[in-house]
Amino acid sequence: MATVTEKTIDIDVILKDKMGPKAKFVPGILVSWLKRIIHQDQVNAFLWENRDKTGVEWLEECVRYLDMTLEIEGKDNLPDPNDGRLYTFVSNHPLGGEDGVALGAIIGRHYNGKFRYLVNDLLMNLPGLAPVCIPINKTGGQSRNFPAMVKAGFESDNHMLMFPAGLCSRKHKGEIKDIPWSKTFISKSVEYHRDIVPIHFGGQNSSFFYRLANFSDRCLPFNLAMMFLVDEMYKNVHKTFRVAIGKPIPWQTFDKSRNAIDWAQYVREKIYTL
Repeated sequence: MATVTEKTIDIDVILKDKMGPKAKFVPGILVSWLKRIIHQDQVNAFLWENRDKTGVEWLEECVRYLDMTLEIEGKDNLPDPNDGRLYTFVSNHPLGGEDGVALGAIIGRHYNGKFRYLVNDLLMNLPGLAPVCIPINKTGGQSRNFPAMVKAGFESDNHMLMFPAGLCSRKHKGEIKDIPWSKTFISKSVEYHRDIVPIHFGGQNSSFFYRLANFSDRCLPFNLAMMFLVDEMYKNVHKTFRVAIGKPIPWQTFDKSRNAIDWAQYVREKIYTL
């Protein structure tokens, strides 16, 4: 796990790690722009000030830092922490930052820290977050280990919190919605007899972000929009977000009448009715 220093996030070091000797050819103006767009100084100040916090306590501090007001509906639909069962919590992913932090804080507090995220392994660079994460990198060197990591998560005694879209929501024909969900949460919930708790998180990023994301998805071989998610997070400070929690869906629901991909889209559409 990463260690917190006064410069935990360091673009200069990241470029050198990724590019080796070629890093020195990256124009200084571009390096400065990268530091600004990821809010390097602000993020490092927060990480350093909260270096003694991890897991749920760290997530709750993030909620306070971002001055998020959470209006939770259906909280009584969260299963009893003492019922002896494990659940899969799934949500849309409108923001790419605050939504993950907020839901982790809500579920983590309710279940005394007994939950895990499946997250992009880049987030393991945040030491406060790392203890509640199972890192995944489906496009990099860890891709062959993805099934094993998912299996480890579902075999643990932790609830699972997942964003089955993988990416944050896109804007298409004026509507902000997730891309089609992957089927993993269905197949694993059935295999491990976990009921699924659907959650809808209300919120949106800037118009600029959606234009950039659509351009990136169509024209580029990498996710350029992801670089702007921290900037989007800072644009969303001081805002109010509605969190709607639906009733658990029994795992037996997901029978052979549909395949796992179709069941995943069924749950996706269900959360947009919450």
